[in-house]
Amino acid sequence: MQDVQIRHDWSIEEIKEIYNTPLLELVFRAASVHRQTQDTAEVQVCTLLSIKTGGCTEDCAYCPQAARYNTDIKVHGLMQKDAVLAYAQKARDAGSTRFCMGAAWREVRDNRDFDRVLDMVKGVNEMGMEVCCTLGMLTEEQAQKLADAGLYAYNHNLDTSGEYYEQIITTRTYDDRLKTLDNVRKAGVSVCCGGIIGLGESHEDRIGMLHTLSNLPVHPDSVPINALTRVKGTPLENMPKVQFWDMVRMIATTRILMPKAMVRLSAGRAEMSMSEQALCFMAGANSIFTGEKLLTTANPSFEEDHMMFELLGLKPREAFKNQEIQEAIF
Repeated sequence: MQDVQIRHDWSIEEIKEIYNTPLLELVFRAASVHRQTQDTAEVQVCTLLSIKTGGCTEDCAYCPQAARYNTDIKVHGLMQKDAVLAYAQKARDAGSTRFCMGAAWREVRDNRDFDRVLDMVKGVNEMGMEVCCTLGMLTEEQAQKLADAGLYAYNHNLDTSGEYYEQIITTRTYDDRLKTLDNVRKAGVSVCCGGIIGLGESHEDRIGMLHTLSNLPVHPDSVPINALTRVKGTPLENMPKVQFWDMVRMIATTRILMPKAMVRLSAGRAEMSMSEQALCFMAGANSIFTGEKLLTTANPSFEEDHMMFELLGLKPREAFKNQEIQEAIF
């Protein structure tokens, strides 16, 4: 078995060759990489809470929280700290080790709401959970404030390739996203960054997104792979359902390109059977969101996931297992 190397110089052609490998051979290769770099019985269990919902000024074509789209999302302001901590405690009691707080903002502003989020970060950190936030664009100074408050990870997805990006979002640029990732890294916070398939993109766009992610100076600590959740009222409401096999192919390719990352089976999991999820774990996925909601869309419950873990012989990954930065920047 060939030793696994951590690389940041993948070419488009190399990734295309991996991505287009016959599926069963691709899953076998990814599973082999997974066994060499991870404990295959461990799955990182995360819970995501929308702490501020709707009313966003962005025009992300997939998002029901954009103010310009007529969806059924009920707008609510920033939650109170006590309510957030109570939800985090419930998630912790159910086995989650990472708690992510999402706010429908275009960018973080230096105001009272941000101060309240910093206080929430401190509170969840004191509970012994890895704290993650997804709040939109960040300056270097704001990233440092979050780090000082105890933030462990920051999620900021690329969504798709740089070439297809403007077909999905026009209110911020691809470079804006990459700049936020750079600010997060500079603050010593681990990066959570992945994308969405099913937006109308080509296979070349999926390969392009993975090329960008795998050639970052440090691979993301977590790489969420999302299938589009089609929401009525958004521009992408009539897109066809993502084929399960496309998710498996993306997960396996991601595992090969970024061997030490947590590859998260994210949006779309609620529509998968237990056997389909098992194949995703075999292909290299080792992280999930659990709990009834994924921001504003349906997700399998804590109880369903406990049953699945027991059947498949999986166990929750301990918090802070990757406390040190997984790779040095050369």
